[in-house]
Amino acid sequence: MMFDKHRAVFERAQIACRERHCWSPFPDMPAKYPDAEAAQAKGLAAFKGHLGKRFALDQPGHVGDLGEEVSPYTQDPLGISYPQSDIDTLFNAAENAIPTWAEALPETRIGVLMDVLDVLYREHLFEIAQAVMHTAGKSFNMAYAGSGVNALDRGIEALVYAKHAMDAVAPTAQWERQFGSAKIALEKTYRIIPRGVAVCFSCASFPTWNAWPSMLASLATGNPVIVKPHPVTVLPMAISVRVFRQVLARAGFDANLVTMALDSTLEPIGKLLVKHPKTAIVDFTGSTRFGQWVEQNAYPALSFTETAGCNTVVLESCDDLDAVLRSLATTLCMFSAQMCTSPQNIYIARRGVQTPQGLVPFNDVARQLADAVTALTSEPKKAAMILATIQSPQTLELISNMALLAHEYKGVETKNAVEILLTPASYRHPDYPNARTSTPLMLKVSTAHRSLYGEERFGPISFVIACDDAQDALRQATQDVKELGGLTAFLYSLDEAFISQAETAYAKAGAQLTINLTGPMPLNFAAAYSDYHVTGLNSAGNASLTHLAFVASRFCISQSRRPVKTTTI
Repeated sequence: MMFDKHRAVFERAQIACRERHCWSPFPDMPAKYPDAEAAQAKGLAAFKGHLGKRFALDQPGHVGDLGEEVSPYTQDPLGISYPQSDIDTLFNAAENAIPTWAEALPETRIGVLMDVLDVLYREHLFEIAQAVMHTAGKSFNMAYAGSGVNALDRGIEALVYAKHAMDAVAPTAQWERQFGSAKIALEKTYRIIPRGVAVCFSCASFPTWNAWPSMLASLATGNPVIVKPHPVTVLPMAISVRVFRQVLARAGFDANLVTMALDSTLEPIGKLLVKHPKTAIVDFTGSTRFGQWVEQNAYPALSFTETAGCNTVVLESCDDLDAVLRSLATTLCMFSAQMCTSPQNIYIARRGVQTPQGLVPFNDVARQLADAVTALTSEPKKAAMILATIQSPQTLELISNMALLAHEYKGVETKNAVEILLTPASYRHPDYPNARTSTPLMLKVSTAHRSLYGEERFGPISFVIACDDAQDALRQATQDVKELGGLTAFLYSLDEAFISQAETAYAKAGAQLTINLTGPMPLNFAAAYSDYHVTGLNSAGNASLTHLAFVASRFCISQSRRPVKTTTI
């Protein structure tokens, strides 16, 4: 049985999920991968082997070929074309693949899916890392971690919760009750029934991190999956889909349990997939606008969404302001803040931040934070490691527009003036001179400028916001999370009463809170098996990686019952 091959890792993951401690079966850095140099060279060669060619993906309903990916590092087209399939044909093929897969034991399905993750890790990890680099624009190390081993961890985590949910369903039972003078004895049989075809949208910046767990949650519970990659980051998901199909077929199941539906930016098919009469589940990661449309229009299909929000920082007091500002600067710069967990809005009392050395005025704190960001980004080699590239030209356009808008505010009266703390500029990547890059834009504003900061500004854009006092800072921040959405939040305070108040306020607002963290770990790092990603309590998303609610509703339970057979002698 394939599950036995992976039993030790899976059971270890079950313990980690239960105890919420640090664990992973995968090396956290590329250099720690077995025979790392050879593996990285093989992965790079595999990636280069895709360039300028048609990607072979044997799936039904082929109607043409599409491909429009451009590397943010070279700004050259990858030249890869992918098969586009007729939507109805994909749905029919997926539906036809359900019966045998649904009849398999849960351990059988999970064993096959653990083998998929094993193959992705052993044979394709660095190939996918290169694909993510040259589509999403991450640095190599972040592509390896965020879209490689961390995504694999999240996948295993989803399987753990899927098994937990299915194990709660007893396969059979014997039921007896007295009705008057008669005793009724029934044999009951319970069956786990998959909901049907799942559609999984992968996002442009982190294509595998959300998609793999979503795919695995649906597949583990018996549902087939149609993957809808973002048209500018197809390759990582095309590789993934091909691996899923190959492993499923080798295990004796229909490869059409996993297929890919391709579109272009000019002719999107997302709404057609969501509203297709055979769609039973929708997993969406991406823009707030389309995510909200999915939530409002997916019915009767279930929808699981993660979109975006205004991630907040409240800085009230601290014992080491330099350490706090270095940690904030690092997280503001990580992958040019093109992460759903990147902080954006920093709320500080107008009087400043209290430290053991005394009160540091608001303007000084803002200037020191800007200087900390400058220290990370002024030298191209260092900037390349932390900022990487700008994934989309639309993000560069947004940065430019926000800078122009800030200039317009500079001319108004002092109370409502906006100060540009950091002016964005491209930097020359030391390895890719044509890379699409930008240093951060940072603005000093007041709460009167909510029209500027009151929505996610995707990319390296941040706001240092002057508030009346610490209470106002907390009130403004948590209100913005509740009304505008927010995934993560960060608090710095030496006042335990204030910390307790903030914990309660952020819990009600639905943002995961990090308190007084400094040091080398990025503030927004989310650890599989331990950290819950998204709460589902505000508009930034309705699903969480990972708990039972993410998997338990992907199947239903049917039952049959009959009188217990009596034995006659």
